[in-house]
Amino acid sequence: TMDLMIEEIRLLEARITQIERTLSDAAKQSAACQTLLSVPGIGLLTATAMLAATGGSVSHFKDARHFASWFGLTPKEHSSGQTRHLGRISKRGDRYLRMLLTHGARSVLRAASVAERAQRPLDPLRQWAVAVQARSNHNKATCALANKLARICYATLRDQEPFEKTRLIKKAARQSFAMPV
Repeated sequence: TMDLMIEEIRLLEARITQIERTLSDAAKQSAACQTLLSVPGIGLLTATAMLAATGGSVSHFKDARHFASWFGLTPKEHSSGQTRHLGRISKRGDRYLRMLLTHGARSVLRAASVAERAQRPLDPLRQWAVAVQARSNHNKATCALANKLARICYATLRDQEPFEKTRLIKKAARQSFAMPV
């Protein structure tokens, strides 16, 4: 019986490899998928699943917050008057994509923590994630980063530009509005 289980595991591994190859080929042919793959924490499965769920277009979402809310990554709000209280994430929406975004965020946060301990420089996204983790806890930081990654995915799909290029363009635009000395 052990030989049968080992053989079944080998067959499943071969099937997984075949499916990954198919997804990889599909991702190479899709400009939207390549754009999503430029975002930290977004891998092959997340990019292809998000592309399948949205059709590669985010035009039917009002803004990035609505896009993140569609995954159930925005906190429930219990506010009254001047008091604003944000609760737990709503967990409504696509469970699979929310899980993929959360795992991607956990991976980015872990890599950022390792890089920080090794005293390597961090980009602004990872600096933000480490700062959130320092003032709250690991799970809250993971959910906050997953929310931010969903919003970044929205922006990259909307602008049809890779993450780094979009960030550099926005940074240049902010600097061009600076007053000359």
